[in-house]
Amino acid sequence: MQTLWFCLVAGMIATYVILDGFDLGAGIVHLVAARSDAERRQVLASIGPVWDGNEVWLLAGGGTLYFAFPALYAASFSGFYLPLMIVLWLLILRGISIEFRNHIESLVWQPFWDAVFGGASALLAVFFGAALGNVVRGVPLDREGFFFLPLWTNFRLGREVGILDWYTVIVGIAAFLTLTVHGALWVALKTAGALEQRARRMARGTWWALLLVVILLTLASFRIQPHLRESFDAHPWGYVFPLLALIGLVGMQVLNKSGKAVEVFLCSCLFIAGMLTSAAFGVYPYVLPSNSDAQLGLTVYNAAAGEYGLQVGLAWFIPGVILAAAYFTYTYRSFAGKIES
Repeated sequence: MQTLWFCLVAGMIATYVILDGFDLGAGIVHLVAARSDAERRQVLASIGPVWDGNEVWLLAGGGTLYFAFPALYAASFSGFYLPLMIVLWLLILRGISIEFRNHIESLVWQPFWDAVFGGASALLAVFFGAALGNVVRGVPLDREGFFFLPLWTNFRLGREVGILDWYTVIVGIAAFLTLTVHGALWVALKTAGALEQRARRMARGTWWALLLVVILLTLASFRIQPHLRESFDAHPWGYVFPLLALIGLVGMQVLNKSGKAVEVFLCSCLFIAGMLTSAAFGVYPYVLPSNSDAQLGLTVYNAAAGEYGLQVGLAWFIPGVILAAAYFTYTYRSFAGKIES
C-alpha cells in the first residue's frame, strides 16, 4: 500500500509538471517569442482557460503527500520553509500579473506586469528544479527526521549544504530549459503565423542546450547519489523510464522540424514524464534520502501513514481523481484548436 501511494504521489507531481509546466514555459518565452502586445495577448489567451486549473494538481499533490506520508510532509515543509515561501510569492506574483496587466492601458503598466509574469515563471521553474535536486541529492536529516537548509552555503556538496549548490543549480537550469522548450511548443501548438514560427525556432534552439544539460545532469546524478545506480542495477526493467525520456527528447527535435504540432508537444510531455519517473524510480524506497547517513533517510515505510488510513484514503482518492480527470478532459477539449488572432 505504501508503494502504491508513492506511485500515486509521483504520478500527480508528474501531471502537475506537465500541465502547469507548459504555462510556466509560456510565461518564460512570451517576452521573446511575442513581439507585440497583440501577440502577447495570444500567448496569454493560450493558457488563460487552464493555467489556474493546472495548479490544482499541485494542491492535490501536496494534500495527498500530507495524507499518505505525514512524516515527509512535516520534515520537508519545515526544512524547505524559505524556498517554499519564495515559491508561494512567485505563484502569487505570477497570478496577479496575468490579471492586472489588462486593467490599465499604459506604456509602463503592461510591460511591468509582462516582466513580472516572465520573471516569476522562470524563477518558479528554477526553484522547482532545485527542489527535485535536493530530493535526489539528499538532505541532512537528524535522528528525529527533521532538517533545515539555508538558501545556500558554499555551493559545494557535503553535510553543510544549502538549497542551492552546484548540483541543484544544474537541476534548476535543466528544469528551466525543459519548461522553456515545453512552453514554446505549447505556444506553437496554439498560435499561428509568425508567432508560431518564432516559438518553433526558439524550441529548436533551446533543445541543444537542454541536451547538453541533460547529459551533464545524468552523469552528476549517478555520481552524487549512489542509490540511483543500485536501484537500476537491482531492477533493470526500470531503464524503461529513461528510455521513454530519451524517446521524447529525440522526438521533440525530429518532429519539430516536420511541423507536427500535436505530436511534438506530446513528445515533450513524454520527456518530462520519463525524467520524473526515472528520478522517482531511482530514489525508491526513499522519499527523502539523507546525505549524511543512509539509515536516517525517510522511506515509504517509515514516513507513511497507517495501513488502515491508506486503504480508506484510496477509496476516496479513486472517485476524486476520476472526477478531476473528467473535468480536465472536458476543459481541454472545449478550448482545443488555435487561438484566433
